[in-house]
Amino acid sequence: MPSQKDVKDRISSVRNVHQITRAMEMVAAARLRKAQKRIEALRPYAEAIRKMTRRAVGAAESIPNLPILEEHDSIDRVGILLVTGDRGLAGPFNSQIVRAGTRRGREVESDGPSVVWYASGKRGASTLGFRGLEVAASFSGFTDRPQYSDARDIAQTLIAAYTDGNIDRLEIFYNGFVSALNQEVRHETLLPLQQAQLLDGGDDDADDEDGGDEDATEDAEGHDQGRSLWIYEPDPEEILKRLAPDFVEISIYRALLESTASEHGARMTAMRSASDNASELLDDLQLEANRQRQADITQELLEIVAGAEALR
Repeated sequence: MPSQKDVKDRISSVRNVHQITRAMEMVAAARLRKAQKRIEALRPYAEAIRKMTRRAVGAAESIPNLPILEEHDSIDRVGILLVTGDRGLAGPFNSQIVRAGTRRGREVESDGPSVVWYASGKRGASTLGFRGLEVAASFSGFTDRPQYSDARDIAQTLIAAYTDGNIDRLEIFYNGFVSALNQEVRHETLLPLQQAQLLDGGDDDADDEDGGDEDATEDAEGHDQGRSLWIYEPDPEEILKRLAPDFVEISIYRALLESTASEHGARMTAMRSASDNASELLDDLQLEANRQRQADITQELLEIVAGAEALR
């Protein structure tokens, strides 16, 4: 049985841990509110870029001769970008991204193509390296507050890899922010643009205030008449040339912001759980200390009584 001094030392240690986790919870909560405002402000803009790109793709008579818009003849190398954080202590935030990404990597390799790994955040890069997977490029130092320039740097690296033929498709894994208690792993295809999942979904145009059902009308031959409601200047092909790189950049920027908000939410939840566990452990240790003190007092009384009996 540990001595009373050992129990008191452990109580002091657990109390210090409780203070640290409580402080980290409060810091994460403050950062979460700021990150949540940023992602809520970006989502309408990102959605507008997505819809604009979809319309330009649909209106273009032919896909412009732009490397980022050209589909490769075969899929031999698939690039996978994992968006994680620079720090830990956030529960399963980082590990679930790595697990989902490596699971997808095994699926790709089982079909024949090889996988080229990219990582945003120190945790993703270090975990991939620990698992013996070579990282083609890693990006770190901005996960707490990513800027658009960070997304541009990542996008330029990945676009260059695609246009140079180092990868034939680009997929991204990141934590989508739902609430402080809920973050979901999202898997999307960014390149080639024709396969981008953000260009899918046919009902978003119906929600436009200016489009409505009229935007989806067809003529007698079944041709979509939605493009007649839009006038492009310059032509859709030229607009698509300008939108394509911006689309990739804004998609990565949105993933970074979603991941940042998710990380702060996950860390706040993890630190709150750690603080609660520390509080329960403190109660248990305090009870153990009281029992130990009572046992020591009882032992001293027994020794006094035994000494008194020996003197008679």
